[in-house]
Amino acid sequence: MLSAARKFLEKHIGVAGPEDDEGEDGRLRLAVAALLVEVLRADYDVSAPERRQVLASIREVLQLGEEEAEQLLSLAEEEIDKSHDLYQFTSQVNRAFSAGQKQRLVEQLWRVAQADEIIHKYEEHIIRRVADLLHVSHSGFIAAKLRAER
Repeated sequence: MLSAARKFLEKHIGVAGPEDDEGEDGRLRLAVAALLVEVLRADYDVSAPERRQVLASIREVLQLGEEEAEQLLSLAEEEIDKSHDLYQFTSQVNRAFSAGQKQRLVEQLWRVAQADEIIHKYEEHIIRRVADLLHVSHSGFIAAKLRAER
């Protein structure tokens, strides 16, 4: 299992030295997936529709295929288990994403929260914290929520 994860990281996520652009891209992908997983797990009830939405969001935001998205999701879940804060993920996104891309990511976070048709207060809290750390304005936060509802 560990060697399969390492091979995926090397091929698709781009584990490399800190100077390597592909390594930076890999850390960004893992950070985006980890933020989606944070919302998935926020209410302590991981439903099938929410998990499917996380996979769909990974595919949409990162332009990955189904198998790659599933492998990245597994890696992100492992990373979340070891993480201690959101900053380590949002800092990667802040360095690489434009303001519009950040708003679209916040929209995807809302889609995950809404996938089971119940937005738990913990899910909303995580999304609000991520939006703040990504420097998304309150109006951008609300606009992303409204777009996700449609």
